[in-house]
Amino acid sequence: MNEKVENLILEHLRSIRGDIARLTEKVDVLAAQDLTLKQHLAGLLGQETVQDAKIAQIDGRLDRIERRLDLVDQ
Repeated sequence: MNEKVENLILEHLRSIRGDIARLTEKVDVLAAQDLTLKQHLAGLLGQETVQDAKIAQIDGRLDRIERRLDLVDQ
């Protein structure tokens, strides 16, 4: 092959290698952000579960109070 053609091919390959390196970095950043979002969502779901349990407990206590005070229509 002609030396100019070889140099042109090497130049393109170097450019492609740089593009792939930049894309790899961006994918790594996006993967880290995805993990952070998943962890945050898991925390929110955990808090929701705790709140649901507390609401159920309060609802049970309220039912018991209403029955004791004869406030419930049966």
